[in-house]
Amino acid sequence: MIPQVSIIMGSKSDLPVMEKAAEVLNNLKIPFEMNALSAHRTPKEVEEFTGSIESRGIKVIIAAAGMAAHLPGVIASMTKIPVIGVPIDRSLNGLDALLSIVQMPPGIPVATVGINAAQNAGILASQILGLSDKKIAERLSDFKQNLKDKITKANQDLSKVKYDYKVD
Repeated sequence: MIPQVSIIMGSKSDLPVMEKAAEVLNNLKIPFEMNALSAHRTPKEVEEFTGSIESRGIKVIIAAAGMAAHLPGVIASMTKIPVIGVPIDRSLNGLDALLSIVQMPPGIPVATVGINAAQNAGILASQILGLSDKKIAERLSDFKQNLKDKITKANQDLSKVKYDYKVD
């Protein structure tokens, strides 16, 4: 398999958040890779990695970082491949990371999901890939239908909950 998505995190400590993106991609049968790189501790490796990413067939990058959260922006500055940033809550309730990722200068966009919202990053990456891959689009449609079905069932379950003053 050739990976289509690259999940990059600042350190292995980000894995409990980022595994949600991996689970989405895995469930939708989208090949991906995972790496730990740091914009501050391994800048040369980030540059080398990003320089080879297009030739390896990667179509979307999901990059996570906490605190000063420069990794997604640094990667976006080095490639034309779409980058989805995931701010990680490491300090200040993740607001520092969110602002570091979302406030990119003109010409260096990073699509940004909510704090610790790696699942949404995986879904967004899948939607991007689904634009040119019918099989991924079909699996994504099934995924979305399953979300709808869960809410429909939850509503049916709630209709059976009884309280003295609950109006049915």
